[in-house]
Amino acid sequence: MKHQLMCGCVCGYVIPTGLDPAALRTQLFGLWRGNDLQRFHLEAQEGFSKLKDPLESLLTIIECSATPKKVRGPSFTLLILKEFQKWLQEHPQVTLATIPKKKVTGLQNRALLLLDESQSNFVEGIIEIYQLSTLDWETLRLHITKLLGLKCYKLAAVLCIKLNLQNELYCMEEICIPLIFQDKLSLAENCVTGHALLQQQLVTLLDSWCHPNFSVKDMLSKHFPHLTMSKQCLVQTQPKMLSKHVFRLAEKFNIDQSLCPNALRKRRLDALRFLMYKRFVNKSMSDENWSDHVQTVLADDLELQIMLVEMLLNFSGRVQAAQWSLRYNLPSHRLPSAVWRAQQSLSPELLYPNNFSRKEKWAPSKAHSQKFYQAPVTQENVQHVDTVEALQSCSDILLKDGSVVGFDMEWQPNFGTLSSQKVALIQLATFDQVFLIDLCANGLGQHPETIAFIRSLFSRQNVLKLGYGMAGDLKCLVSNWPQLVDEPLKRDGMLDLFHVHQKMQCSRKVNTAQGGPRKVLVGEKSSEKGLSLMVQQVLGKPLDKTEQMSNWERRPLRLSQIRYAVTDAYCLLDVYSTLSSNPSDYGLPSDLSSLKQDEKNRVPKEKKKKPKNHKMKKTGMKEECQGAQWVSPPCSDTEKGRLCGENSPRDPPPPPLAPQQLRVVCDNMLQGLGRYLRCLGVDVVILENDDDHRVAAKLAQDEYRIILTCGQPYQTLRSQVAEGRCLSLDSSEKARDQAVRVLKHFNVQLTPCDIFSRCQACNSDQYVALTRHDIIRMLKQKGFLKSTDMSSTLPSEEDPMGEELELPRYGPQCRWASLCDLDPLTLSFPGGAPIQLHTVPLTLVPKVPHYFVCTRCGKIFWEGSHFGRVLSMFQEVLNITDEERTTIGLK
Repeated sequence: MKHQLMCGCVCGYVIPTGLDPAALRTQLFGLWRGNDLQRFHLEAQEGFSKLKDPLESLLTIIECSATPKKVRGPSFTLLILKEFQKWLQEHPQVTLATIPKKKVTGLQNRALLLLDESQSNFVEGIIEIYQLSTLDWETLRLHITKLLGLKCYKLAAVLCIKLNLQNELYCMEEICIPLIFQDKLSLAENCVTGHALLQQQLVTLLDSWCHPNFSVKDMLSKHFPHLTMSKQCLVQTQPKMLSKHVFRLAEKFNIDQSLCPNALRKRRLDALRFLMYKRFVNKSMSDENWSDHVQTVLADDLELQIMLVEMLLNFSGRVQAAQWSLRYNLPSHRLPSAVWRAQQSLSPELLYPNNFSRKEKWAPSKAHSQKFYQAPVTQENVQHVDTVEALQSCSDILLKDGSVVGFDMEWQPNFGTLSSQKVALIQLATFDQVFLIDLCANGLGQHPETIAFIRSLFSRQNVLKLGYGMAGDLKCLVSNWPQLVDEPLKRDGMLDLFHVHQKMQCSRKVNTAQGGPRKVLVGEKSSEKGLSLMVQQVLGKPLDKTEQMSNWERRPLRLSQIRYAVTDAYCLLDVYSTLSSNPSDYGLPSDLSSLKQDEKNRVPKEKKKKPKNHKMKKTGMKEECQGAQWVSPPCSDTEKGRLCGENSPRDPPPPPLAPQQLRVVCDNMLQGLGRYLRCLGVDVVILENDDDHRVAAKLAQDEYRIILTCGQPYQTLRSQVAEGRCLSLDSSEKARDQAVRVLKHFNVQLTPCDIFSRCQACNSDQYVALTRHDIIRMLKQKGFLKSTDMSSTLPSEEDPMGEELELPRYGPQCRWASLCDLDPLTLSFPGGAPIQLHTVPLTLVPKVPHYFVCTRCGKIFWEGSHFGRVLSMFQEVLNITDEERTTIGLK
C-alpha cells in the first residue's frame, strides 16, 4: 500500500501530484529577497510547470504574499505575475477554457478580491490572466461601488478603464471629482476618453467650477470631508488653471466651446484686462486696433460689456465710458452714476466713439521715418493676391530659380479665447515687389491651388526663403490646412534669420578695462526685441510694431496694416543683403546658410544621456545649479557646451552684474522666486498660473530673457531658446534659497540700494515721489479723507511741517518721473493708471513723511520695517563693506 501511494495509485484511481504552491512561494521569496533575479526567473519557470493547477496556485501564492514597504525594486507579487505571463506564452494549453465554468467563476471572484489599493500596480496582469472582463457586469459594478465606499478612487478608475465599465456607472462625478481633488486629473481624463457623453460631463463639470461663486473648500467640506488637498492641488483648482484645462479638454474631445460659458467668460475677461493694459498703461496699441479687439472679445456678453464701461471709467474717464455704454445700449440701472450723468451731457459729435474712417496716406510722416525703418516699396508695387489667377501670376515670379523671398505671415490675435489661430495673410517680398496672399478671400484659402503653391514654394531648393522664427509661423499653417499634419511641408532652401541673430549675439565682444573680451547677456540693455532688435542692429532703426496686434481678418485692411505687413517681410531682404556683404563685421561666417546646417548638426548632441543627478551637483560643500550656460565669445573645445555648475575651480567666474542687468522670466512654478528677485531689483517677468510653459520660451526669445524653471518643463524649454538661456532649479528648495542660488550663479552684485528698486506688483522701475502733504491733498480730493478726520494729528496745508522730499535708498537705481505728469483731475498717470490711494491706511499718514508711487500701476510704497527684513535675509550675498554693514545694522 505504501508503495502504491508513492506511485499515486489507489485501487486503480490516479491522484494528481504536483509542487506545493506554498513551497514554491517560499523558494521564490528567498531568491527575491536575495536580489538573485536571474535564478528567480529560472526557478519560477520550472516551478510553474510542476504545479498541479497553475491558475489556482497562482492565486494562492499571491494571497499569501505581502511585499515589505521599504524594499526597493519591483514587488514580489509583480515579479511573480510577470514570470507567470511569460510562462503562459510557452504553455498556451493552460487556459480558463479547460476548467469547469463554475470553478472559473470562483477563480475570477478570488482574483477580483486581490485588486485592492495596495496592489494596484498589477491590475492589468490579473485582468489579463483571469479574463475578468468576461465577468458579469453587475458583479464588476458592485466591486467598483465597494472600492468607492472604501475611498479607493484611483483603483476604481483604473478598473473602469481596464474593464471598460465607464458607461455602466451611474455617476461620473463619483470617481472623477475625488481624483481631481487628489491631483489626478490626468487619470480622470483617461477614464472618460472614448466616451462622448462622459467627456462632455467632465468638461462641463470643470467649467462649472470656473464660476466666480464656486468654492473648492465648500465642496470639499460638504461632499468629501475625508479628502485633504495639497497646496499644488489647490493651485490647480483655481479658476485660471481650471479654465486652461477646460479649453484643453474641449479641444481634445472636440466639444463646442459654447458648453463652457464660465471658462469662456473668464478667458474673455482676462483678454479684456490685457487690452486695457496694452491701450492705457503700456500704450502700445492704437485706438483702431483696441476697438476692433474689444468688440471681438466682448461679443454679446452683457456682463463683460458692463465691466468694460467700469474699467474705462477708471482708466480713461467718463466720456469714453459713456460712449461705449451707448454703443452697447446698456441698461442705465447697471451703469455707474458718473457714466449715466456723462451720457446726458455728451454733445452730438461725442455720442459714439470714432469710426476711424480718416483717410490714410501711404507715405508715413517725417518723424515716423526718422524713428523707424521704412521699406523702400511704393504702394503700386504691393500686389494684393485674392484670386487663383492672381496667385498664378505671383507664382510665376516667386518660383524663378535664384529668387530671394522674404517670408512672413499675420493672424488674428485671439487672446486665448479660441482654441486655434488661422493665418489670415501671407507676405512674400522680393526686391522689386511684395505679394500679400489673402487667405480670408472667398475660396482662396482652401483652394487646392493655394496649398499646392505653398508646398512648391517651400520645397524649391533654388529659391531662398528668408524668415525670422519660421518654426512658429509654419506651425500656424496647420490650422489652415490640416492635411499638413498627415503630409508635412517639405522644406528646402530656407534660412531662418533667428539663428543668424543668435550667432550675432553670441559673437558680440565688449572690451573690459583690461582690454579683453567678456561674456555678455544676449540683448543686454536693449529696449527692442526679436526681429525689431536685429533690424536696429543691422540697419540702424527698429521696426514699428504698432500694428502687430491688429485685427488681420477684417477687410479691407487699413493702409497702416498693409504698410506694416510689407515692412515686416521686406526688412528681411535688407538685413540679409547687409549681413551677406560684411559677415565678419557681425561675427558671422561667409556663408550664412551654413548656420542652418550647424543647427541641424547640434541636434544629436542634445540627445546625449545626462548624469542621473542632473539637477544638483555637489563639489565639496558647494552645491551648484545645473543646466544653464552663459552666452560667450567663441571658446575652445573644452569650454564648449560647459554648463554652469560644471565649471572647474580654475574657471573664471562670470562677469559681475548689477541686478538691473539680469533679465529673467520665471516659470509659474517659481513665482515665489520671481517675487524675491524682483524685490532685489532684478528685471523679472512672472508667469501666471494659467500660462503655458511655452510662454516663457516666447518671452525669452522676444525679450532676450533667461528662463528660470524647474522639473520636467526644463527639457522642453531649453530646446526652444539659445544655449545658456534656461536654468533649472531645485523645486524642493525654499524660494529664498533659490534666489540666493540665482544671484551667486550669475555673479549678481547686490547692494542695499537695489532692494525695492522695482515695483513689486508690475516690475516697473519708474516712480514719482510724494510728500505727506501731497498724499493728504489727494486723499481729500478723492473723498477718502474729510477735513474733520484726524484733524489733531494731521499737519495743516499752510504748514506742511517743513517736509523736504527725500529719495529712498533705492533712489539712484530708479527712474523718477515728475509730479507734473500726473493728471490733476483724475490723479492718474499718462499711461492711465490711477494712484491707488485706497491702499494707504489713514492711521499711517501722520507717521510717514514720504511716499513713492509706481507710474505704471499706481501702487503706493513707503519705507518701513520690511527693508530691514530683506537686508537680513540676503546679507550673505550683499556686496557691502564691513563699515557699511555696521552702519545699516547687519551682523
